[in-house]
Order: sequence, then C-alpha cells, then structure tokens
Amino acid sequence: MHSSLLNHARYRYLWVALVLSIGSLAAYIIHRPEGAPPNGGTWLGYTLGTIGAVLILWLTYFGVRKRRYGKGIGSAVGWLSAHVYLGTSLILIAFLHSGFQVGWNIHTLALVLMLLVIFSGFFGVYAYLRYPSLMTKNRDNASRDAMMEEITEIDQNALSLADAVDPKIHSVLLRSIERTRLGGGFWAQLTAHDESESALANLREAAASHEKEASKKQRTEAKTMVAMVDFLAGEAASDKQAEALRKLIDLLTRKKSLAGRVARDIQFQALMEIWLYIHVPLTLGLIAALTAHIVSVLFYW
Repeated sequence: MHSSLLNHARYRYLWVALVLSIGSLAAYIIHRPEGAPPNGGTWLGYTLGTIGAVLILWLTYFGVRKRRYGKGIGSAVGWLSAHVYLGTSLILIAFLHSGFQVGWNIHTLALVLMLLVIFSGFFGVYAYLRYPSLMTKNRDNASRDAMMEEITEIDQNALSLADAVDPKIHSVLLRSIERTRLGGGFWAQLTAHDESESALANLREAAASHEKEASKKQRTEAKTMVAMVDFLAGEAASDKQAEALRKLIDLLTRKKSLAGRVARDIQFQALMEIWLYIHVPLTLGLIAALTAHIVSVLFYW
C-alpha cells in the first residue's frame, strides 16, 4: 500500500483520534450534571476544554516543527498525519466541551475560529494529496528551470528567424514575449499565461498570405530572359521566407506547449500554498481568542 499522511503507520493517528473522540463522547453521555444542562463549567467541561486547548497548542506547534526536518521526535509525515486526525477530532471535543451551547460571546468566537482553521486545513490536505502528482505528470520528467531555459532559447531563435522574414513579424514576436507572464507575485502565479497563441495566429495568417502570393507568382509567365532571372531570384527569396515562417510556427508551437506546462506548474504550486494565507492568520486569531476565552473563564466567570 502506498504510504501517505492519511495511512501513515497503519492509520496510527486515526485510531488515536477515534479513541479520543469515542472516549469523550461516552463520558459526555454518561455525565449527568446536577441542576443544569451539560456545559463548559462542569468537571467534564473543564476536562474536555483542557484537552482541546492542549491539542490546539500542540497542533499549532506543528507549524514550527515542519520547518525543522531532521530534528526532534518523529517524522514530518507522522506529525502531519497526527495534525490532520487530531485536528479533526477537535470539532467533536469542542462541542462536547461547550455542551453544544453557543452564543454571541468570546467563547463562540474561539469556536468559530477553530472551525475555520480546521476546514481551511482540510483544503490543505486536499492540496497536499492532489497537486504534487499533477505537477509531476505535467512536468513530464523535466524541471521547471529546464523548461524555462528552453523557452528562453526558443524566444531567441524565433526572433533571429523573424528578422529574416519581416519586421512586422519580429514586432509581433517581441510583443508576445514581453506580454508573457510566468512567475512573479502570488496573483501573477495564479494567473500565469503565455501570449504564444496570438503570435501563432499572426504567423499562420502571414504564411497563408505568403503561399497565396507565391501561387499567384508561379502563374505569371516570364516574357524575357531578364524577367525570368528576376522571377527565379524572387522565388528563391520567397522560398526562404516560407521556410523561415514554417520554422517560426514550429518553434512557437513548441513554446506554447512548454509555456502552458510551466504556467500550470506555477498555478499548482500557488494553489498548494494559497490555503496557508488563510490558515496561518486564522490560527493566530484562534490563539488570541482561546487565550481570552481561558482568562475570562478562570477569572471572570
């Protein structure tokens, strides 16, 4: 079986989370507080609240731990597996802690922030499991740097060929290269695109026009020896331009394929990281709300 964060160590942390969740639920069902419905102020409420707070702090530590590969106890995949399963178990523990009682207060704010952190983490798990395989397939055994180098080489060769065809073609290619955006800031990564398609359309139009003119010229009869020489010289120049156009189209077709793969690779990477821009700030907000929740319960409630 392929090992991943979900089945790490034969689902070790899934079983830990299940035992913790079932034990908490059993205690909640058995517990019968006197004179009040189940709530966070009972001994069970305090116990489950303590377990939840410790779990939140421990799971937050994962953000530090994952940047220290090779140090500490356990593998990064093991910590991530525990992060996912124990983080999910927090949903049940938090509601059992509160006795399913919510209101417009700091306690509910902590609960809502915790849920947002957990559900943003679910997208992170999806991204972690899905996008790396898509990136590997998309790259087709080539690194992003290698593809970028080939694109640069194609641009240089295409501009050289365009010089031999027509200044207008050169301008179209140069404009296409300048408008291509691969990489850059986060939004630029999500919207990475290549302008090869518009340049290809212009080249194909030029090639069709060139073939039409060449066909028309071939139907012209040469009346004198001088006219024949001029015709042959023009036909030779025309053939060179046609060959250069064909090479340009081949180059840009190759560039379009490469640039599309690079753009997808950059977008996959951006999608793998975008959830962190939500997950991390929400986690910091959760820690602040949790601190306020604990202080208010211990000193003012």
